Amino acid sequence: MSVVRNIAGIAKGMSITLGEIFEPTIVENYPDGSGPMRGASFEPRFRGAHVLQRDENGLEKCVACFLCAVACPSNCIYIEAAENTAEVRISSADRYAKTYNIDYNRCIFCGYCVEACPTDAITHGHGFELAQLNATSLVQRKEDMLVPLAAIATQADATGREAL
Repeated sequence: MSVVRNIAGIAKGMSITLGEIFEPTIVENYPDGSGPMRGASFEPRFRGAHVLQRDENGLEKCVACFLCAVACPSNCIYIEAAENTAEVRISSADRYAKTYNIDYNRCIFCGYCVEACPTDAITHGHGFELAQLNATSLVQRKEDMLVPLAAIATQADATGREAL
């Protein structure tokens, strides 16, 4: 009786396989799509490459509190702090991150650094093309992750127009 049950199970599995063979294949239009993501679509909770945010005045939000580095289970975040001066303001707090590196060789994209940040300075972006031929180029520096000032100005213009 068990031989008949096994053959029936195999026949059922093969019928599902044969039914799926003739169905059309559904794929995303990447990398040939249009737009900045070239046809790729993301879920709302997608965790891509990290982005260091700026505030509405263009200053860096990171205050070098080291909470993201402490929360990181893979120990891939390296920060060096420096003091702000009256002449040169990098962030709105007393300190700023002089060096902020993330080693993507070790990062597991867990999101603990994003959750630990009290100023929402670090977030996950939608960058997904992180593959490199050289492992040393997977260490992202602060300059690579920081939101450009032009993006802040464009965002401020858009919010200003909405208010009118």
